[in-house]
Amino acid sequence: MGRPGENTMKKLLLGASALVAVVSITPASAADLAARPYTKAPALPMVAAIYDWSGFYIGANGGWGNQRNCFTSVAPALLGAEGCHDADGGVAGGQIGYRWQSAAWVFGLEAQGDWADLRGSNESLLFPGFTNRSEMRAFGLFTGQIGWAWNSALLYVKGGAAVTDNRHTIIDDATGFVAGRSDDDTRWGATVGVGLEYGFAANWTAGVEYDHIFMGDRSATFLDNGGVFFGSDRISGDVDLVTVRVNYRFGGPMIGRY
Repeated sequence: MGRPGENTMKKLLLGASALVAVVSITPASAADLAARPYTKAPALPMVAAIYDWSGFYIGANGGWGNQRNCFTSVAPALLGAEGCHDADGGVAGGQIGYRWQSAAWVFGLEAQGDWADLRGSNESLLFPGFTNRSEMRAFGLFTGQIGWAWNSALLYVKGGAAVTDNRHTIIDDATGFVAGRSDDDTRWGATVGVGLEYGFAANWTAGVEYDHIFMGDRSATFLDNGGVFFGSDRISGDVDLVTVRVNYRFGGPMIGRY
């Protein structure tokens, strides 16, 4: 039977030997373990942002117009041409419409109304001393559209009906007074146009447009200041318009396509 001190010493030595054995085995065991496989997360599909032109829109426009007016005296007798002049000036107004898109094709309907200040005059070739003067004060366009879209860019053509509000007067050069005045002349005709529009932000678009209005010929009767018949002219008045437009479109501006 050993002494108590020797037993305690043996137990400490055995415990220390066991700890050393465990520590020496652990790194080797860890090294023998297979490495954890690394799997890369799958890439998300790319989404292309495609501008959608469908929806209602409202906007404003402004620009320049020119009306070519030619006067021909027809009463009290067919006397002949009195000459032509350009009535030009500024236009400003608004438009409202709806478009729907199918693939790259865009179709639409639009109504546009503008105030106008197109004025011009010429000395009468038949009646020296008198000046023929014309003024276009407003116009409206009611058109259908068809266009082709490249994402946020749209090229379109349009056509339909047009109406203009005109006034014609004859001025006595000697006095500067009105010698003859026609009634306000509301004229209907046809229009065609072409435009380029670009979506520059969320629901906002801006563009430029050219329109030609075919007004044909129309007779205007002139009365003097006392209401007495002064004469009658056949007047032509086609119109050219160039306007800058800004529209706000209701609805989401883009759709996603994978």
